[in-house]
Amino acid sequence: MVITAALTGVLATRDQCPAIPYTPVEIGEEAKRAADAGAAIVHIHARTPDGGPDWSVETFAAILSEVRAKTDVIVNFSTGAVGIPAEQRIAHIRDLRPEIGALNMGSMNYAIYSAKKKAFYHDHVFANPFRDIQLFLEAMNGAGVRPELECFDTGHIANTAPLIDMGVLKPPYQFSLIMGVLGGIPGTTRHLVNQVESLPENSHWQVIGIGLNQWALAAAAVTMGGNVRVGLEDNFYVEEGRMAKSNGELVEKAARIARDLGRPVASTAETRKILGLKPND
Repeated sequence: MVITAALTGVLATRDQCPAIPYTPVEIGEEAKRAADAGAAIVHIHARTPDGGPDWSVETFAAILSEVRAKTDVIVNFSTGAVGIPAEQRIAHIRDLRPEIGALNMGSMNYAIYSAKKKAFYHDHVFANPFRDIQLFLEAMNGAGVRPELECFDTGHIANTAPLIDMGVLKPPYQFSLIMGVLGGIPGTTRHLVNQVESLPENSHWQVIGIGLNQWALAAAAVTMGGNVRVGLEDNFYVEEGRMAKSNGELVEKAARIARDLGRPVASTAETRKILGLKPND
């Protein structure tokens, strides 16, 4: 089983979790902790030194340098953003050629709701029209980067069909099934089964559960033959009331769940073979 660690995200802050890395050096250190614990892939957003989002190629380049100086883990850079021009969102993929580039497969309402305060936070429309998806795919194909197809709902999976028909999305397909985000599909095993059954042939997949529900969905994915993403972008807690001190702690738990359920954890080299990845220079 392949474990991915989502190291930092773009919304989470140190006020919420002190272990969130911001700088390239900190992200490189977290990548090593995650890899040492069993992660074969690290999913990365760039941050400014004070924790804001950063889309400069220079910052992504510094992150890539720090990660590769510390570990041979597979690097997956995000392209997801709100209010950022598409060309800016894809520039670091074109220039730096990580092995994987995350690609959001559809538009959606995206929000966090506080039942206690009866209020929405981070309430926006996450726009990913087909013209942008096609632009990103063509750029990734040209750079030799594997697209990771991030799907927040069943319709996002269906959005791959015309792109496959056009020949711009090529097998093997690599899906991330993100579950439990408000505006997307609920995070239940029943919904996960439906998502997996909706995938096209020749697909690899991983589940991404949000919050503490990450662990129930991870266990379901393990038993269904899928892969798992954990990390501080998606969930701060090892268990109820126990906040993780690093991404490594979350990866350790995911690896333990996999082994307890009879699934060996794939190394970075094994993951490259499983996914058919070739390292980029």
